[in-house]
Amino acid sequence: MNDPLLFHPSPDAVYGFPHAQRIACVDSPYQRIEVWDTPLLGRLFTLDGRPMTATGDEFIYHECMVHPIALAHPSPRHALVLGGGDGGAARQLLRHASIERIVVAELDADVVRLTREHLPEVHGGAFDDPRVELVIGDAAQYVATAEPARFDLVIFDLTPPDSPAAALYTQAFHAQLKRTMSPTAALSMHLGSPDFHPQRVAALLDGLRASFAQVRTMSAFVPLYGALWMMATASDTLDVAAIDRDTLDARHARFAARGLDAHLKYYDNAVHAGLFSSSRAVRDKLSQFLKPTS
Repeated sequence: MNDPLLFHPSPDAVYGFPHAQRIACVDSPYQRIEVWDTPLLGRLFTLDGRPMTATGDEFIYHECMVHPIALAHPSPRHALVLGGGDGGAARQLLRHASIERIVVAELDADVVRLTREHLPEVHGGAFDDPRVELVIGDAAQYVATAEPARFDLVIFDLTPPDSPAAALYTQAFHAQLKRTMSPTAALSMHLGSPDFHPQRVAALLDGLRASFAQVRTMSAFVPLYGALWMMATASDTLDVAAIDRDTLDARHARFAARGLDAHLKYYDNAVHAGLFSSSRAVRDKLSQFLKPTS
């Protein structure tokens, strides 16, 4: 069935795909999951009408969420993906030779089932790799019982705060999560659009800055999201934006030597610094909502 697929990222904005074809729709216990086929971005899926991942541009989001923190860390071995049921973050993490274990803590089994069936380009068989452990259920409960000081990398690959994932964006959850993170661990979190969601972006940054010593912002234009999209890295010890070019080049060279660099479409060591550079317009907009730092 052909339907116009329209997104409403704010009360004053709308964009979409007029020739989309809906090929699956499931009402899970948590949300409505729909899979669409579009001429522009290929297959994509939505949760409660929000755009999540498209085969045509998922590489932008997933590469930015994974590789800056993975290459900034000297030798990441254990990674935790909060959400990530489409497998895209796990697929990118598996490109790093030092990775021994990835836990994907996804709330909704139907997200995994539908995206495995309809968006195989996104997961690339990641859930079949023995290093990947899929945990279905509440990620907060998983974190509460996880081993201390275990994870070197954490990816917040979640729906926004006004969703079933709300509790995972709180400072209380940050405190629980930090217990499971190794001393040099870093996390990445997607924030939203500074044009569509400036208050949400600022609130998430305020929460991270209250919990972690080093917080940096990244941004990239993601066609599916219709805007410049902001992400953040956070750590108590690792400043992902400040890693020196020689160190980054050396780590990226080892990464490239395995032939995996050829599979990346967006991120490389030359792009790294640019991801952390925001325009004056973005800084001015967010400054209206950010809490002053002492």
